[in-house]
Amino acid sequence: MAGLVVVTGANGHIGNNLCKELLAHGYEVRGTVRSLEKAPPLDMEFVEADVLDPDVWEDVFKDATGLFHLATIYATKGDAQLILDTANIGTENVLKAASKCGIERIVYTSSTAAVGASPKGVIKNENNWNDNFSLPYSQAKTDSEKKAWQIAEELNLDLRVINPSGVLGGSFATPTPTTEIIGDAMKGKYPAVPKIPLAFVHVDDVAIAHRLAYEVDDASGRYVLAPHQGGNIHDLLKRARTLYPNLKFPRIGIPLWLLPVVVFQDWIMSLFSGKRLLTRSAAKSFKNGDSLYSSEKAENELGIVWKSYDDCIKDTVEAYK
Repeated sequence: MAGLVVVTGANGHIGNNLCKELLAHGYEVRGTVRSLEKAPPLDMEFVEADVLDPDVWEDVFKDATGLFHLATIYATKGDAQLILDTANIGTENVLKAASKCGIERIVYTSSTAAVGASPKGVIKNENNWNDNFSLPYSQAKTDSEKKAWQIAEELNLDLRVINPSGVLGGSFATPTPTTEIIGDAMKGKYPAVPKIPLAFVHVDDVAIAHRLAYEVDDASGRYVLAPHQGGNIHDLLKRARTLYPNLKFPRIGIPLWLLPVVVFQDWIMSLFSGKRLLTRSAAKSFKNGDSLYSSEKAENELGIVWKSYDDCIKDTVEAYK
C-alpha cells in the first residue's frame, strides 16, 4: 500500500511505536495530536486535530490513502462521559471524514476490553464481545468498535481491527494504566497486589500487527493480540521481581475473594484523595472473568511472532529507569 498514511493519536504508547514502525518501512506518515507540543520527536509531519471536532478531518486526510485510527482516552478513572464521547463521537467523525476523502484502507485500534473477560474458563477469540460495562473504558472500547463496524458497512470501508491486550514495552511519552502496573510497583507503591486477570503483549508486536493488517490484502475482521495470557497482575509482578530482585516489586498477591476488602480500603482512601481506583462493580467483574484468549488468527493470517513475556517486562522496566 503506497502513499501517505495518517496515524491518529500519534503520541500515545501504541501510536508512537506505530509511527516508528511505519517510517522504518518506508511509509510517509502524518500524525495527529491534540497539541503540537506533545508531538513525539520523530522525523515526520504532525498536525493538531481533535477527534471531537468534525470540521478538521478533511484537511487532515488531504492526499492520504490510508488511516490508522488510534486516538482515544485510555484511562481507568476520570471523566466517564469524555472517555465515551472521545471513543464514540470521535470514531464517527474520523471514519466518516475518511470515507468522504476516499481513504482506501483503515486499521482501527480496539482492545481485548471489547472482546471481554467472560465466560470464565473459556478461551476468547475474535467472535467474543464484551458485555460488562463496569468501567467506562470497557464500554467505550466496545461501543466504539461496534460503531466502527457499523459505519464501515454503511459506507463500504475496508476496515481491519486490532484488539490488543495489556500493552507493555517502552517508548511512551506518558505512562499508561498498563505500564503503570510495573512503573508504580517497582517504586514500592504496592505492598500487595490483587490477582486481577490480565493478558499482555509487547508494544512492538502491536505496531507490527497494525502494519501487517494494513499491508496484507486478504486481512479482514478483528485480530486479538494476547500472546501472554491466562495469568494475572500478581503473576506479572512476581516474574518482574525474579528478573529485578533489587527493585521493590511486591511479594504478596491478594486473591480475588478478598477484593471486597480492597474495595473498602480504596473507598476509605478516596475520602482523603477524592479518587476511586477500584469500585465494587469493577471488582465483581474481575471475579467473573479471566485472561484466556487465542491469538491464532493474528499468527496465522498476519504471521506475527511474539516477543517474550520477559521482554515485555524488561523493556517496560528499562523505560522507567
